[in-house]
Amino acid sequence: MKDQDNTGNAAPEPSLPLPGSERGAARELQATAGPVDPSRRIEVTVVLRRRAPLPEQALTVPISREDLAASHGASEAELNLVMESFTRLGAQVIEADAASRRVRLSGTVALLSRIFGTSLEEVTSAGANGKAVTHRHRTGGLQIPAALDGVVTAVLGLDDRPQARAQFRAIPLASAAVSYTPPELGRIYNFPAGTDGDGQNVAIIELGGGYDPQDLDAYFRGLGITMPRITAVGVDGGANKPGEDPKGADGEVLLDVEVVGALAPKAGIFVYFAPNTDAGFLDALAAASHATPAPAAISISWGQSEDDWTAQARTAFDQALADAAAMGVTVTAAAGDNGSADGATDGRDHADFPASSPHALACGGTRLEADPATGAVRAETVWNDGPNSATGGGYSDAFAVPPWQNGLISHARHRKPSPGGARGRGVPDVSGVADPQTGYKVRVDGKDMVIGGTSAVAPLWAALIARLAQATNRRFGLLQPLLYGHTASGTGFRDVTTGSNGTYHAGPGWDPCTGLGSPDGATLLAKVQSAL
Repeated sequence: MKDQDNTGNAAPEPSLPLPGSERGAARELQATAGPVDPSRRIEVTVVLRRRAPLPEQALTVPISREDLAASHGASEAELNLVMESFTRLGAQVIEADAASRRVRLSGTVALLSRIFGTSLEEVTSAGANGKAVTHRHRTGGLQIPAALDGVVTAVLGLDDRPQARAQFRAIPLASAAVSYTPPELGRIYNFPAGTDGDGQNVAIIELGGGYDPQDLDAYFRGLGITMPRITAVGVDGGANKPGEDPKGADGEVLLDVEVVGALAPKAGIFVYFAPNTDAGFLDALAAASHATPAPAAISISWGQSEDDWTAQARTAFDQALADAAAMGVTVTAAAGDNGSADGATDGRDHADFPASSPHALACGGTRLEADPATGAVRAETVWNDGPNSATGGGYSDAFAVPPWQNGLISHARHRKPSPGGARGRGVPDVSGVADPQTGYKVRVDGKDMVIGGTSAVAPLWAALIARLAQATNRRFGLLQPLLYGHTASGTGFRDVTTGSNGTYHAGPGWDPCTGLGSPDGATLLAKVQSAL
């Protein structure tokens, strides 16, 4: 029988601070309604440590989910310890997975607040895109039972403020200087002939919105493409809910699906819908990357400045990206749409996460002037229509320079001096057209429009990776070592050397505006084949 205190609740156990769990107040708090109803039931995600570190060299030779669990997942003893500890305290275990090192817990606000040493208020804040959102809110750090010290590395979902923003910009069709269908971009970027994604799967992470199959059917019929196989997958209560926000999350969802579906029409497309919270985002990534069969690529068009993540959430997500790479899954991530400052107002430059993770293929943006019919490119420059409509890019404050960027002369050349002279992971790795003035022709909630943003570049690269996987009969995992290994000849990319995203300027070779450049798909395939 549980020990009980004089209120009838399980007596508290000794607890210790959870490193990295400190959280500041939400931006632009507008109203506080008071404490969250203590009887409300909520769910949280608890992340455990690995049984053994995952070496970087393991990220380019795919292993199975079973091997990942056996070598680098949570140990059976520690997984059982976590479940038993929280069950003893009154929480309900609703899911546990050793491979992804996650335990999902359910309990009342009162119970979980007591277990994790925090208090939850109901507030309204500006949210990630400036739109008013009512959510649970906490500040300060968390506590965990002393017996789990070092075993539990993150507790996510108590505070359910929006964690990420969609990285896209929409304009009326008539307002674009020039616009392209995805197949036209496949021609311009020389996607490999004879490939269409057949035999591959592509996953897409969405934190809101939805798609109407009739919209998609009309769009693909207009392109002369048979409707691709598209499956919606709900995570943590998320679901395909179209028609609620055509200029918001629906635009993101339709853009992602239409770009992947038009450029890799024979691939299976799985759209994972999850709540826009730190827990929902992580759980969606885990669900997509641990799926059977594993996808060739996962496209993420959502992100937020590194500083707007707790350290525990950022680390947990980065490790989940590493897990994906270890299983042969390449994750493409939008680098941001707010220039080198990433929308921050503190006068400093910021990298956008998860693109700044060294385990994600960060996708920057260009302005493209080309002939859609022939594929001939007249000019391709850095996308920059102003500080709130420009490609993200720069240097991470959270992640060190990865091995495949070490020794890049251009990495050091572009980096501005910083205290201690530290240089972090450079963003982006690659690029593609993102300027809405030269954007993508899409259909959203029954309306034809043009959308740009690095949100469009992530699915473009995910589709290309699916076609490379089809052509080579293999999945790649962490693709950067191969891509950066060919920078000496410059092959596989069109180097973008003109323009800036605010602080940083494009130049020969890699730069923190457009990375290695935009793809030359057929040449990139030849180089990939020569390296295998």
